[in-house]
Amino acid sequence: MMNKSSAPVAGRNVVVVGTQWGDEGKGKLVDWLTETATGVVRFQGGHNAGHTLVINGVKTALHLIPSGIMRPGVKCYIGNGVVLSVSKLFEEIEGLEKAGVELRSRLRVSEGCPLILPFHAAIDIAREAAKEKAGTAKIGTTGRGIGPAYEDKIARRALRVQDLKYPERFATKLRELLDLHNHVLTTYLGSKDMAWDAKLASYMVDGQIQFEPVYVEAMAQAELLKPMIADVSRELNAAHAAGANLLFEGAQGTLLDIDHGTYPFVTSSNCVAGNAAAGAGVGPGLLHYVLGITKAYCTRVGGGPFPTELDWEAEGTPGWHMSTVGAERGTTTGRARRCGWFDAALLKRSAQVNGLSGLCITKLDVLDGLTELKLCTGYQLDGETIDILPMGADDISRCVPIYETLPGWTDSTVGVTDFAKLPAAAQQYLKRIEKTTGVPIHMVSTSPDRDHTIMVRHPYHA
Repeated sequence: MMNKSSAPVAGRNVVVVGTQWGDEGKGKLVDWLTETATGVVRFQGGHNAGHTLVINGVKTALHLIPSGIMRPGVKCYIGNGVVLSVSKLFEEIEGLEKAGVELRSRLRVSEGCPLILPFHAAIDIAREAAKEKAGTAKIGTTGRGIGPAYEDKIARRALRVQDLKYPERFATKLRELLDLHNHVLTTYLGSKDMAWDAKLASYMVDGQIQFEPVYVEAMAQAELLKPMIADVSRELNAAHAAGANLLFEGAQGTLLDIDHGTYPFVTSSNCVAGNAAAGAGVGPGLLHYVLGITKAYCTRVGGGPFPTELDWEAEGTPGWHMSTVGAERGTTTGRARRCGWFDAALLKRSAQVNGLSGLCITKLDVLDGLTELKLCTGYQLDGETIDILPMGADDISRCVPIYETLPGWTDSTVGVTDFAKLPAAAQQYLKRIEKTTGVPIHMVSTSPDRDHTIMVRHPYHA
């Protein structure tokens, strides 16, 4: 029997989730926290995510690889809850290697990840085009095949990373999937008459994805990927037992969660903190602290309701200020983000479904120069006053925000690392957010740079 005094001390694990509609600045905070963590885990989503890091003035955009990859010695894991485009993964790997980042020895990919293949992207694009043609509201997907790949997973027909190790099995399952998806593409979505980009067109004949180019490409990728394929669940549990601190990195944001978001204008995975357990293969008891990332205002990319949205295209308005000063364009798509006032009622919903331990407020510096701020504390909905975001797009679209007005500030907050050195109005604004949401603010980000962070309470300190 092991002597208790010689037993390793188990590590402390932190989950980082977005609390709005994504794009909250999770990448910077994950990178910053990996100074304490020894492993970073992506547990859901695909390459529709975009995490931007700025280190010593150099900007790096990541889509699949966990943000901890920029810290030498930190192991990075892609969990089974992620849908994986192997071609996009290697594009990202090669780009980082050109920048001098050594990562293949530190990256582990779950053999349980469902694969995103060319027909998934084709279906995604064709569906959105069909909605546009019919005059119905588009979901606003990135067109990268995320939703169709998750559909195959739930239907129990997905090709997974582990299938890449067995060429005959892969070929058989691929033919079955092509029969199904080509039928949908041609007879239902009219793929033969669509204009496709050069990459997708290279797999197609008469609007149908061909077996040979997909199979040959997948087998070539399999040889490169094999050294990184792992039982991620086993490795994470072993690392925790050995005393490692782990960081679980969510993609997108809570209000894009398939169950708890502004349905149907949502992504195809669970973005909430609880899915870190299922999407990585650890027990929920190993999730010790949940850090919610939220902008000091709100943004949204794509369609769907947005109660506090402002006119962000009219020059000189607060919304335009947020859009331009905040450089509000999607990391993955480049699309302009819609901008609006901070929504505390929305944050209450996120706190409820994530079990937030603390908040990190990002982009506080973007509000510098606004002399007046508004903060949404609730809504009027069908004649009733409510203080929490309702579920579903239909109800949310009818919500009329109730605002409090607070003073703004003209002094710069860029680079401030001490809460007491913030302008008095900025301190007041943050304290009001804390009170109305009921969640303590433990961190504040005052620029995209890694080191421009105010620490009130460190998530890794129990």
